[in-house]
Amino acid sequence: MNKIPFDKHEQFVIRHQNPFNGGAPLNLLTQNHVTPTNLFFVRNHGDVPQVDIDSYRLNIQNKNKNISFTLDEIKNNFARVEVSATLQCAGNRRQELMAIKEIPHELPWNVEAISHAVWAGIKLKDVLATIGVEKEANNLHVQFQGLDETERLGKRFNFGGSIPFEKANHDEVILAYEMNGKTLSPVHGFPLRVVVPGFIGARSVKWLNQIIISDEPSQNYFQRIAYRLFASNINSDNVKWNDGLMLSEMNVTSVICSPENNQRLTSGFVTVCGYAATGGNRHIARVEISTDDGNTCMQAELDKTNPFAWTLWKVNLNLEKGKHQLIVRAVDSSANMQPKDVEQVWNFKGYMNNAWHRVNVIVE
Repeated sequence: MNKIPFDKHEQFVIRHQNPFNGGAPLNLLTQNHVTPTNLFFVRNHGDVPQVDIDSYRLNIQNKNKNISFTLDEIKNNFARVEVSATLQCAGNRRQELMAIKEIPHELPWNVEAISHAVWAGIKLKDVLATIGVEKEANNLHVQFQGLDETERLGKRFNFGGSIPFEKANHDEVILAYEMNGKTLSPVHGFPLRVVVPGFIGARSVKWLNQIIISDEPSQNYFQRIAYRLFASNINSDNVKWNDGLMLSEMNVTSVICSPENNQRLTSGFVTVCGYAATGGNRHIARVEISTDDGNTCMQAELDKTNPFAWTLWKVNLNLEKGKHQLIVRAVDSSANMQPKDVEQVWNFKGYMNNAWHRVNVIVE
């Protein structure tokens, strides 16, 4: 058996070898509320950079003022905080969209592009205060750039993105140097990464080396062009990139992890389980399971319903012999609900699929 790179679990599902991308298999995805680091999903757009910690600096720029910190200065000069947060790729559940219509040049994520960790580091707002950003300056944006290089449209550049200053000033947004009680591993952003709970994973920039305070969002390809949401009639031939919605907060979603699609089961009581998640500072309020296309539902038992964290759920169903389609749908604390059909959310980039999740089973 070939060794899985970056000390990942032997059952880790690799979606792309180079750059390395993958996630946990369904049978292990929701075994723990906190995802073990060797099962935490990986979304890379380029090679994992090799960072010389002796020469590493975090550079921060605001108008005509510049400041930089070593990693030791970041650890010693600012208060350490912990944040328990789920990260999710905007392309999670893309396979369901691909089954409707082809989505070329994008990773075929199933439901595994999501994980939860306990992050430790410093509040981003504490760093911004050192360079004199006024808390009232909510028309500004905070741009991030990583040390990883990628290539798009014939040009090589570093991965980057941005968030509104208002979000950057929230306590939950941190610059993390630890993950699940240990130093960040190279594949997860060593020596420093942004963690932006409630936003798409692409805004939690890894291998962070530059922060820029600006009047506009980042002009990086992955903010300006990629990670935008388009109407279903738009494709790569007629797209006008500025017309797309710039993605930020995740939407409400839920997924069945067990049983798996087309699994054969024994009649009687079956435990159905999975996860639900939402964006912003909202939390999951209700998860419903149905076996009759949503006409009648049973409420699932929820484990934790905290903001910025996924909610693991389970329910016991008494299934008779025959073919069944199991459906899950969730409602968050702002009464946001999932659309019924995946056709309603199809888009040519394959982002933000949050239609009801459906799993077919055969009961014998």
